[in-house]
Amino acid sequence: MDPFMFTIGNFGVRWYSFLILFGIVIAYFLAYRESKKFNLPKNFLSDLAFWIILFGILGARIYYVLFNFDLYKGDLKEIFAVWHGGLAIHGGIIAGLITLIVYCKKNGVSILRMTDIVVPSLIVAQAIGRWGNFFNSEAHGPVTTLYNLEQLKFVPDFVIKGMNINGIYYHPTFFYESLWCILGFIILLLIRKFYKYLKKGQLTCFYLMWYGVGRFFIESLRTDSLMIGSFKVAQLVSCLFILVGFCGFIYLCFNKLNKGLYYGK
Repeated sequence: MDPFMFTIGNFGVRWYSFLILFGIVIAYFLAYRESKKFNLPKNFLSDLAFWIILFGILGARIYYVLFNFDLYKGDLKEIFAVWHGGLAIHGGIIAGLITLIVYCKKNGVSILRMTDIVVPSLIVAQAIGRWGNFFNSEAHGPVTTLYNLEQLKFVPDFVIKGMNINGIYYHPTFFYESLWCILGFIILLLIRKFYKYLKKGQLTCFYLMWYGVGRFFIESLRTDSLMIGSFKVAQLVSCLFILVGFCGFIYLCFNKLNKGLYYGK
């Protein structure tokens, strides 16, 4: 696949960068629509979005570089070449969450309220951003055959063709994760709309469980995973997401101090 959306002379815009930006714009629009239902301070969401995007991208890059430092120690200036790829979503989520917590505390806004508003936007941005890996011919799974890919009826032909990298076919794990995120986005919206007993924080917990489960199994197919010894970092973090999400959801169900419903005060 051609990683460039277009080029003008020596200047080129990569699909990777464009799709990340596009995902951010869509995510902000969705979060803005939902935030209007609550009495948030003026300009709160736009200011929060600015800091989350800034520190989220920074965190995603630092996370990736730390676990791939051997790739950069010979040419340190490549650390700053984000447009060449190399962002780890878990690092972005962690940095973004820390930013959100600090900013909400500073402005007296409910942290759980904001994470609930943000997670549907986050997961749809993840679904869009994964397509940047497609154009970069990265984040794929193990070697397979054209026949095996054609048996996966949910995988479009153009994706199968794009998985032919230097004459070898690979599993499109980026596509599996994108589909999982889209399905999670739909379920999150349905829960938010129809589950009338939804408490603040439970939507966030569901996101952690949903993404954690999907990423754990999809990561088992990845051939370019970040590693700690013989363990895949993403799988360890996914287990943490699942545990925190499950325990948090149960706690919020029975915690008498958390009486506020999602659309309540």
